[in-house]
Amino acid sequence: MYTVELTKMAEKMHLTNLTPEIDITGRVISTPEINRPALQLAGFFSDFDPNRVQLIGNVEYAYMYHNEMNSEQRHICFSRLMGYGVPCIIFCRSLPVSDGMKKLAIEKGVPVFGCAMETTALVAELVRWLQVELAPRISIHGVLVDVFGEGVLITGESGIGKSEAALELIKRGHRLVSDDVVEIKKVSDDTLVGSAPDVTRHLIELRGIGIIDVKTLYGVQSVKETQSINLVIRLEEWDKEKDYDRFGLEDNYTEFLGNRVVCNDIPIRPGRNLAIICEAAAINYRQKKMGYNAAKELHNRVMNNLRKGQQS
Repeated sequence: MYTVELTKMAEKMHLTNLTPEIDITGRVISTPEINRPALQLAGFFSDFDPNRVQLIGNVEYAYMYHNEMNSEQRHICFSRLMGYGVPCIIFCRSLPVSDGMKKLAIEKGVPVFGCAMETTALVAELVRWLQVELAPRISIHGVLVDVFGEGVLITGESGIGKSEAALELIKRGHRLVSDDVVEIKKVSDDTLVGSAPDVTRHLIELRGIGIIDVKTLYGVQSVKETQSINLVIRLEEWDKEKDYDRFGLEDNYTEFLGNRVVCNDIPIRPGRNLAIICEAAAINYRQKKMGYNAAKELHNRVMNNLRKGQQS
C-alpha cells in the first residue's frame, strides 16, 4: 500500500495548521478518497471510513453553528468523529475554528487545518493530487520523451540506442522526461503517467561519453517532470527471418499495470534515423486519434481501384 505524508499534503494544498501542538511528522494518508462528514455530525457512522481526510464546508459548518446544535452537542459529535482516528480535519473557506474545537482536537490527537479555497475546488484538487500520489506504480527500463505533446516510451535491450534517439529528439525541440529508468503510475483506468527517479532526473547516459545534464546543456525547455504515456516504441535488432508489419492496419498493444498502450516494434539496422522514426510514429498516432488512418486510406484506395477494374 502506498502512502503520502500529511506534511506533504499540507504544503501542496497550502493548508494552515491550526493545531501546531500536534506533531504531524510521520503521519500519512493511505486513500485518495475524502469525506464531508455531514451524516457523521448527525450521528450516522454506518460504513464510515476513518482513513479518509475529513472536509468541513459551508453546509457542515451551518449545521453545527447556525442551527439548533449547541456547544455541548458539537463537542459530542466531534469527539465521536475524532475518536475514530481520522487523519485530519480541514475547514474550508477560511471558516473560523473555535478554541474549544482546537482543544478537543489536541486532546484526541487529530490535526485540524484551515484552507482559504472553496470546498468544491479543494475536493477536486485534493482528490486529483492524492490519486496521483497514491497510484499503483512500477519501474521499467526505458526512455520517456514528450514528442509533439505525446508521451513516447522507448524500450529495448541495453545498448540498442534508446538514449541516443532521445538526445536527437531533444536537439529537435522535444522534451526529456526520464532516461534509463521510468517510474510509471496508473492514475486511472485510462491514464499512465511516467516520471524520472529523483536521482536520475534530467540526466542521460551516453556510452563512451558518460553522464550529461540535459537541463544544463539544452535549457529548461528541453525537460519535463511528468508525462502521460501514449505510445510505446520497442526497438529490436533487425531479424531478416522475422515478418514485420509493413502496413499498420491493426494496432498492436502492450500492457502496464493493466492498462493497454499502443506499441510499435521498430527493427534497427545501421543508418536508420531513430529520432525521425519516433517523430513519425508520434504524428501518426495523433492522426489516428483524430480519425485519420493512412494505412486504411491506402487500403480503401486499393479496393476502389480493384472495383473499378472489375466494372470496366
